[in-house]
Amino acid sequence: MTARPETDAAPRTAPDEPAHVANGATVTSPRPAAPAPVEEPPAPGVAAGTATATPAPTGTTNWVVALMVLVAGMFMSVLDISIVNVAIPVMQNDFGVTTEDISWISTAYSLAEGVIVPASAWLGLRMGLGRAYIVAMIGFAVGSVLCGLAWDLNSMIAFRILQAIPGGVIPVVALTMLYKIVPKDRLGAAMGMYGLGIIFAPAIGPTLGGYLVEYVDWRLIFFINVPIGVVGTIAAMIYLPNFGGGKRERFDLPGFLTIASGLFALLLGLHEGEDWGWTSYPVMILLTYGVLALATFVVIELEVEKPLLNVRVFATWAFTNSLILIAVISAGLFGVLFYIPQSLQINQGLGAFETGLLLLPQALVMAVIMPLAGQIYDRIGARWPAVIGLVIVAWGTYLLRDLTIDTPHSELAWILAFRAAGIGLAMMPIMTGGLSSLPPSRVDGASAFNTVIQRSSSAIGLAAMTALMTAQQSQGYADRAGMMPTDTAGSATTSGSTSSMLGEYVQQSQLQSQVFDTSFGDLMLVTTALTAGAVLLALLLPSGRPAPSEGPRIME
Repeated sequence: MTARPETDAAPRTAPDEPAHVANGATVTSPRPAAPAPVEEPPAPGVAAGTATATPAPTGTTNWVVALMVLVAGMFMSVLDISIVNVAIPVMQNDFGVTTEDISWISTAYSLAEGVIVPASAWLGLRMGLGRAYIVAMIGFAVGSVLCGLAWDLNSMIAFRILQAIPGGVIPVVALTMLYKIVPKDRLGAAMGMYGLGIIFAPAIGPTLGGYLVEYVDWRLIFFINVPIGVVGTIAAMIYLPNFGGGKRERFDLPGFLTIASGLFALLLGLHEGEDWGWTSYPVMILLTYGVLALATFVVIELEVEKPLLNVRVFATWAFTNSLILIAVISAGLFGVLFYIPQSLQINQGLGAFETGLLLLPQALVMAVIMPLAGQIYDRIGARWPAVIGLVIVAWGTYLLRDLTIDTPHSELAWILAFRAAGIGLAMMPIMTGGLSSLPPSRVDGASAFNTVIQRSSSAIGLAAMTALMTAQQSQGYADRAGMMPTDTAGSATTSGSTSSMLGEYVQQSQLQSQVFDTSFGDLMLVTTALTAGAVLLALLLPSGRPAPSEGPRIME
């Protein structure tokens, strides 16, 4: 099947030149009674002669339909990350476990996903991108069913690990396929729609999860993936190409072991740093090993003939710069999504669904802005949408510094929506500009790096914010300890007065709220400075209308 050619597509060049590139393999246009053209050497990591044996298929299909299938899969896999966090307290009560134990439901998923993502590009090459996507969708739906049926904490952790394996494959394969089926001059609009799965899903998660947890049953946060998975799988079988597959590439085992173990160690150390102590031996060993393992991975990938991931993509500054900016945005997004609900529920006593409704406007703003941002990219490039968007994010983050328990909910919703507009405007142009700077043969590995950066930067950013918040709160409690009345507890004990005990409780609650608000304000100032620095990097992004498509992308 072939995508309908755009009217402004560039004409084909010489008769013997390739008609297009699909999955890094050269496909020539069939010509009757003419000798077969000389085949050019395949791109690195692509088996020779794989796609050239079959002439270009006939018939046309709208690439937008295939894009919608990919968006559905991405939405399902990313939504699961944020929606589960809302149900953690309820699951803790049902399973009868401690807060530290229940946190492994999220930790186990992150660790397993970090291990599988580096191998996703190889799996797509080995199985075929379309087939790998379908298998991952089915696997994710099955894993979701098992999680919904979990009977205790151990079974839930085991099923979350099984769910994370296909959950790590979906974003890498989906992004690679998007780049191969969408004409280059429409990538911005396509990425704007694709971004609904990356940014809109975690923003809408607290609202949907809050309603299910508060009014229905927490198990539905997993079962809701089943109909999406079934419909998405059927649509993928009908509309998605496979892009070949069956390439018996040698698996880079040393590279996989170093990057998988390195990411595992880093993520585990960051997740447990607050509980184990940031200067404790286990955390220091994990972080040190993680850094050394990742450095070893780079050395291995530069030497082996068939690398698991081509680290030479980092030699392209536009791509490397885009990853830095994506890391800054992801860290800030997930940090705010974590601490704002915590403040609303702990300090203000809001329920899960009420909190989700307050966060809903920012999700709706992203849903509107992101497709528009993609169209803007197609017209003027990545630089100015990214710069303007990051300026808005920095300004919105600065406004959050004065957040207190007395801040009107309408004002908070407006600030979050304003900040979300900046994220929606900047995120997809940055990602699209980075990927577009690479040759098609390197998109597979670049997609894996993109997913690794998004996931790891969220974890690293949240861990850094937690460490800063903890230090600030400890200092805040110490500074205010001398201001508390020293005879409050004694008077309550001596007189047995209920009013005295109530007064002590009120004072402690006020102190907790004040310390949290002050610490959160300091955290927002640091995040503002970091985002402002990212604006300078955004000025280095490519500008101008992207080059027109080299012709229709052909879907096998």
